Amino acid sequence: MKNNEEYEKTLEWLFKQLPMFSRTGGAAYKPGLQTSLDIDSHFGHPHRKFKSIHIGGTNGKGSTSHMIAAILQSEGYKTGLYTSPHLVDFRERIRVDGEMIPKENVTDFVRRYQASGYNGHPSFFELTMMMAFDHFARERVDYAVIEVGMGGRLDSTNIITPEVSVITNISKDHTQFLGKTLKEIAREKAGIIKTGIPAVIGEAEGEIREEFEEKASEEGTTILFAQDFHPLQVCQESEQGGWDCDSPVCGSFHSPLSGDYQKKNINTVLAAICEMRRSGIEISDDSIRAGMDGVCALTGLAGRWMKLSETPLTVCDTGHNEAGLRYTMGQLAREAEKRGGKKRLILGFVADKAIDDIIELLPRDAEYYLTQAPIPRALPKEDLVKKFAEHGITGIPYPSAKEAAEAAKMASAPEDVVYIGGSTFIVADYLEANA
Repeated sequence: MKNNEEYEKTLEWLFKQLPMFSRTGGAAYKPGLQTSLDIDSHFGHPHRKFKSIHIGGTNGKGSTSHMIAAILQSEGYKTGLYTSPHLVDFRERIRVDGEMIPKENVTDFVRRYQASGYNGHPSFFELTMMMAFDHFARERVDYAVIEVGMGGRLDSTNIITPEVSVITNISKDHTQFLGKTLKEIAREKAGIIKTGIPAVIGEAEGEIREEFEEKASEEGTTILFAQDFHPLQVCQESEQGGWDCDSPVCGSFHSPLSGDYQKKNINTVLAAICEMRRSGIEISDDSIRAGMDGVCALTGLAGRWMKLSETPLTVCDTGHNEAGLRYTMGQLAREAEKRGGKKRLILGFVADKAIDDIIELLPRDAEYYLTQAPIPRALPKEDLVKKFAEHGITGIPYPSAKEAAEAAKMASAPEDVVYIGGSTFIVADYLEANA
């Protein structure tokens, strides 16, 4: 009991004493690598004690990170996984072979940090990243899959020198920090491409592709575009959910990850595995198949077109920007048409999103239940209702995702489809309330 109380106090300190962009927004944004380099040196450069794979991009980097980690685990490597944000438990961010960092290790790291005499002022993300690297080093992992927090060039994680750098795609997100145009955003994301380190790009066209090619040329490294290589030859919906796939890389396999966007993520992962093999990392075909099929059980991945109930069909998805929601709205439309039911959407957003552009993507033949996550960065539900009204859509406000979902389910016929999303924090709020 005492240990749990100490852990809760440690979390309170982490969340309240240090800025956390995902909760508070721009006030917590702190670009640049100097603090990360300083605190890394202070803790003895833990990231140098294991090999790493660096994953960036706008959408899909979380799913991609989890699939690569699951494949490495299946090969028998002790594998670290660092992702953000978390859904329900802070410790989801830091895992070794799928196991979350123990509470006592979180407390121990913060205690050591506070007693260390370090006189800098790291952000929540910088300190959490160092906690992960310290944990991975102490656990003697073979490989750590490291997901970029935001951007790339100036992201805290960019102090690592990985075996392979992976960038999933580019779309507009965090434009107030990364640039107003896709080319500017691509330039920031390309910042994780390093001298002599092979890079894999999931999808890129036109000037975005040119930006990546130019950066690879500057760094004197190779670049593989997964959409050209196209290692995923067959990907069709499976009767058991997810996708039945076939690839010359590893043969036939199943992916439990539903969602149209996962097809591109799987293609990116297969291309990345090929590059990892070329870099000398031994990965068998059996391990690829096992990792793909067992990704959720092996890594704890949740929140990606996650089916919560069958009647009515209720799903949640953490897609939260224009590109991500475009995919999920297309899938939602197909599900509703297949079942012959009504679409009911529980939505909430953070205040710094391009809400007008997102609302234009939403179906007009749906019922809307609008809410907000319990974080300072959330767009108030009353403001969201007004925004929807400006676009000719009626939305009813609810105090929480749980109450909005309960109202949607009460109004639903068995053939209806209920969707929970708009923000990672709406999904997290719902899952935590129903844990």
